[in-house]
Amino acid sequence: MTKRIIAAAAALLLPALPAAAQGQLNLYCSATIEWCTPIARGFERESGIRVVLSQKSTGEMLAQLRAEARNPRGDVWWGGTGDPHVAAGEEGLTQPNESPRIAELYDWAQAQWRQTQGRTVGVYASVLGFGFNTELIARRNLPAPRCWSDLLNPVYRGEIQMANPNSSGTAYIVIATLVQMMGEEPAFDYLKRVHASINAYPRSGTAPITAVARGETAVSISFVHNAAEEAAAGFPVGHAVPCEGTGYEIGSMSIIRGARNLQNARRFYDWALSAEAQTAASREARKLQTMANRAVPLTDGAPNMATARIIDYDNARFGASAERRRLLDRWDREVGALPR
Repeated sequence: MTKRIIAAAAALLLPALPAAAQGQLNLYCSATIEWCTPIARGFERESGIRVVLSQKSTGEMLAQLRAEARNPRGDVWWGGTGDPHVAAGEEGLTQPNESPRIAELYDWAQAQWRQTQGRTVGVYASVLGFGFNTELIARRNLPAPRCWSDLLNPVYRGEIQMANPNSSGTAYIVIATLVQMMGEEPAFDYLKRVHASINAYPRSGTAPITAVARGETAVSISFVHNAAEEAAAGFPVGHAVPCEGTGYEIGSMSIIRGARNLQNARRFYDWALSAEAQTAASREARKLQTMANRAVPLTDGAPNMATARIIDYDNARFGASAERRRLLDRWDREVGALPR
């Protein structure tokens, strides 16, 4: 009797969970933490499922999935550039999934899902370009870059940042975009010439635009939505989409093979593709990407993919593990090893 009374009293002290509560979801997120948190908390509110969040860059998260292949700890991988997601699927680290919401998505998101046999799907997209600190370039009498060719101008020596492609999906997309636009030999010649003006290769894809916003560097090679977000936050940041054309990011989502909470992972997958979830999370995070669900309106200030000169980016080829590794090895040998 006494034990039953104590147990009942203890139960009264526990926080009440929603009726729909069904365990937990281990969410791996490769977007910024400002993106990851609203996604995790939004799903918790909708489902009552506890979300355990882990945030790393796409390159670092892909390495973690490989290390955990025999004993997976994550359930869903959300966000970050699509190429590492494609590589993970090719390596059997993620598994196919089908959602009734696939038909609600833009063609680029559906195409990625089909090309990967359902192993990854697009959740947002953004165009690659330049960010620049408007105050710094005025003070240093620098032109605002408008084209890829502009970055070869000697006036930018020591003024540009680009992330390290070994850890940053953003920087890998830079390489893959230039190879597709120029051809591989001219692209690597270009990267070597730009290297002379690079002052740092930080690990994170968003670090260069953050440095621009803080006045630590004049120019970054970044996704233009990141530059628009810094400007919306009040920093002196402008952006440009390269005049010759450019590539784009598909931020992706994959279910991890061997997920311990597979039912919850599938529930999250369906929820994360809905217009309601994408609208609410993007507004809370104040993000300016183009969301994958066609019913989500473009946020004021967001770069419009429809008006940018975008190449037909080959996700299947450049997301493949062997091609990715080959290009990264070549970058390490021919560009990253150069003195600055």
